Amino acid sequence: MSPEIDELLKKHGYQKAGRHSAVKTCLWLKRSINNAGQCYKSQFYGIASHRCIQMTPTLQCNQRCLHCWRAIDATIPETPWDSPEVIADETLNAQQRLISGYGGSDRADKKLWEESKKPLNVAISLAGEPTLYPYQSELINTFHEKGMTTFVVSNGTHPEIIRKINPTQLYLSLTAPDRETYQHACKPQREEMWEKLLESLSILPEKQGRTAIRITLIEGVNDINPNEYAELIKRATPDYIEIKAYMHLGFSRKRLERSAMPTHTKINKFAQKIIEYTGYKLTDESEPSRVVLLSKN
Repeated sequence: MSPEIDELLKKHGYQKAGRHSAVKTCLWLKRSINNAGQCYKSQFYGIASHRCIQMTPTLQCNQRCLHCWRAIDATIPETPWDSPEVIADETLNAQQRLISGYGGSDRADKKLWEESKKPLNVAISLAGEPTLYPYQSELINTFHEKGMTTFVVSNGTHPEIIRKINPTQLYLSLTAPDRETYQHACKPQREEMWEKLLESLSILPEKQGRTAIRITLIEGVNDINPNEYAELIKRATPDYIEIKAYMHLGFSRKRLERSAMPTHTKINKFAQKIIEYTGYKLTDESEPSRVVLLSKN
């Protein structure tokens, strides 16, 4: 990575993992170690926040989404790809460096801190688009061989990779009900990427693991036409649907006002419309994270 990217990563609490991968602890890992709560993934899916790694195999992305909190305006130079084994090992090493200081806190639960040194889940969703890494399937398998589960969050623009990978849970981000809204909200690099997303949605029913669609709603941008979202959901038939509010964090504050965050009440109302059109069931919700979980059964 260039010195500029290195400096940006350090400033925002990232650790490099090889030449192009990165790891970053989230707020909920710290809270979990301090016995101060868990993130909604724990509530919904049983993922212990202090034993979860948040990483990406590449910082590159082919979208410039309005709501993205990452440094998407930074230019990421191309570099030869590291092997899945190198990325997995460097990811685990980076996580150890990141959590090493938590044990010195008076608020930390020392038992939970010790547990955090043995992570159980890898959330491949930190920054960038993970399916741009061509060996994503092999990377997932490498983590599985280490006895870990994997969550992958993708924008769905590389259906050939979506078809190959089998993480424990595969998320597709669905940020628009139609092409025009997609172009505005996600700013894809190529015209055909909407069709690529539709292809990935059609692949989802074939997947072996759990599947989910995440809809991030932005006030006044994509919080429209739940019936059209529902038609796309029917194409994918995911196990779960997460309907979540945009959060006014990070670099997204340069593009959106704080008023672009929908309230939890609005998220619930939108979820009720999706329920009406799809027949999915309301399973759970987390008001602090402004997210509602729907399930197929």
